[in-house]
Amino acid sequence: MPTLAVVGLGYVGLPIAVEAHRAGFSVRGYDTSQAVVDGLRAGRSHVGDISDDDVAALLAAGFAPSTDETVLDGADVVTVCVATPLTVQGVPDLGDVRTAARTVGRHLSRGSLVVLESTTYPGTTDGVFAPIIADVSGLKPGVDFHVAFSPERIDTGNPAYNLRNTPKVVGGLTEACSVVATEFYRRLCDEVVVATSSREAEMSKLIENTYRFVNIALVNEFATAASALGVDLWNAIGCAASKPFGFQAFYPGPGLGGHCIPSDPVYLAYQSRSVGRPLQLVEMARTVNDGMPAHVVARARQILHEAGRTTEGASVLLAGVSYKRDSADVTITPAEPIARLLRAAGATVCYSDPQVPAWSVDGEPVAYEPDLGGAAGRADLTILLQDHSGFDLDALPSQARLLLDTRGRLRHAHVPTLW
Repeated sequence: MPTLAVVGLGYVGLPIAVEAHRAGFSVRGYDTSQAVVDGLRAGRSHVGDISDDDVAALLAAGFAPSTDETVLDGADVVTVCVATPLTVQGVPDLGDVRTAARTVGRHLSRGSLVVLESTTYPGTTDGVFAPIIADVSGLKPGVDFHVAFSPERIDTGNPAYNLRNTPKVVGGLTEACSVVATEFYRRLCDEVVVATSSREAEMSKLIENTYRFVNIALVNEFATAASALGVDLWNAIGCAASKPFGFQAFYPGPGLGGHCIPSDPVYLAYQSRSVGRPLQLVEMARTVNDGMPAHVVARARQILHEAGRTTEGASVLLAGVSYKRDSADVTITPAEPIARLLRAAGATVCYSDPQVPAWSVDGEPVAYEPDLGGAAGRADLTILLQDHSGFDLDALPSQARLLLDTRGRLRHAHVPTLW
């Protein structure tokens, strides 16, 4: 039975572990978080798309998650699924990738396959990841071991697409590396798309998310113009979406969130700038998207002012704080900077979200309100940030003292929107 070692047991790594077990691999897991490892050992999943039953099946098959890196010893395949965030200065942070590469290098076996799944800029696999592994292990990439890049395409909370039925892009360091990596992923996925190189595979993921990044910024700008022109943008988008070709609908909102879209285009822009080819459109889109939370707060202050109130001392209820509808994921959620800005303006902030029972901003817990309607009746202003299906949105306009709708769901009830 072939052995797979997964480095990083988060929202990407854990689904790979589960699918590999189903495909007949003996699966091992390594993570630097003791809390993650302890939870998995106790049979608890911390990933929304993976059930406790999935974890139990893994454990029953011998899966033993560990913070001990020696679990990588002798693995036939190693997948690296670690975070690639931005620094506080807004530049790519490959610290976890470099650390993982050194860890893999200390335990690498000749002939093994190592795959990087972490989203990053073109040139990371062949210029950063593989050289570190080679330096630590003393083995030559593409000769003594195989290296490939395969970008994760996990869409948290999507009931239709998962690891198995989402096409998997694979690009090897060499043609032989691509062949070996393709053979591995064909056991886990229904379709494998082979790129001509690891750089091409890296670029493909950035194209996917930059496409969304730019179009979200575009529609947010449309919203400003539509308001000034007396046009209901959501209706206009619906009309445009009736075209059966050449158009995909995007909608305005309070800002970007999630693991990928807020950061992936920045990786692309950073690397392009470093080689003297700045991506001006992407940079402009970043300015628009980064400014949305501040726009939400400015609009909130305006609504309070028109009602004879000030933000100082006001109580503000945030309705829905996850970055995605019907998800518990608060990764880079726009609710966080919105709460931070409201607090800085002197407001008292609380929130209601059926998916998120506990939430903190800058280490300070935000008060939780389980009853949206009751809390809206007490708050000076309610801001609808996420239109969860668990909310009774039809009742909200009559329950709230003041209401700001950032999703356009309540505009027909003459509720103020972002524009």
